[in-house]
Amino acid sequence: MKNRLPKQFRSVSDLALIKKLEQGLELVESRLVESTTHTDPVAKDAARHLVDAGGKRIRPVLVLLAAQLGDADRKEVIDSAVVAEITHLATLYHDDVMDEAPTRRGVPTAHKIWGNSLAILTGDLLFARASQVAAYLGDEIIRLQSSTFERLCLGQMHETVGPQPGENPVDHYIKVLADKTGSLIAASAQMGLLASGADKKYLEPLLEFGEAVGVAFQLIDDIIDIAEAGESGKTPGTDLRAAVPTLPVLLLRKMAQTDSDAAKLLARIDGDLQNDETLSEVVAELRNSSAAKAAEDEARRWAAKAVSAISPLPEGSVKQALVAFANAVVDRSN
Repeated sequence: MKNRLPKQFRSVSDLALIKKLEQGLELVESRLVESTTHTDPVAKDAARHLVDAGGKRIRPVLVLLAAQLGDADRKEVIDSAVVAEITHLATLYHDDVMDEAPTRRGVPTAHKIWGNSLAILTGDLLFARASQVAAYLGDEIIRLQSSTFERLCLGQMHETVGPQPGENPVDHYIKVLADKTGSLIAASAQMGLLASGADKKYLEPLLEFGEAVGVAFQLIDDIIDIAEAGESGKTPGTDLRAAVPTLPVLLLRKMAQTDSDAAKLLARIDGDLQNDETLSEVVAELRNSSAAKAAEDEARRWAAKAVSAISPLPEGSVKQALVAFANAVVDRSN
């Protein structure tokens, strides 16, 4: 089946660029299958589980896109895209265990099929495989992948432990998002630049772009959780019911210190939300609150920050595609 660009990139007007990216995705997909195919009878099915389930492949596309600033035909570019995606897949195995998620990409999660221990070990195995592929890509990409791996782990740890005494909960939350999501998005673009031999003066702008886009992406997820039911298929209030921290609730907690209406809504959020009717009422109230509006404004601020970060990049299709991606992130409904 022909690989299509993630919808966040489909507004790109340069048809030649789209063709290059789609051709690159075909190669990445084949290499992903090859890299996650294990002869070990215990590992082979679990390691391929999420690759076979598909996915948006946003990170590989960012590798391929940034590589257009240099020699995008280098073999190292495809391998870098594979490193980015396998690293991402490994985090999903771990996240699903910690979140007790029942499904991922439309299929049962690995821990539901094989149990927690095997799912965690499969995530570890994929991290190892990503490192093996990266080992042939040069010292800079090896260091980038390893430092990103560390940030992914630290982000998960900080999310699990929560804010430290005296730490601002919103600042803590944003830092978690930058580490857990932004770091790998940024690394993907940087790997594409390094693998293609492009000018390294663009590494810092791509780092700032990726981190800001990652934060914006996750903040919009928070808004989608309290949006009206739509094409995402996600039940409104899923995170709210599970008491998952989101920016609208964090901002509401701050407002509740001086606003009695915010305090009343917060009390309902902190109460029992297992009843569907109660959950629906609370979601609607939060959706129409000033906290939700402030959270959406914050997401758009991070997207604008991402666009501003890449102002040093040369004018052309690559820059336009990155801008389109940043804008699409905050305009999505799923």
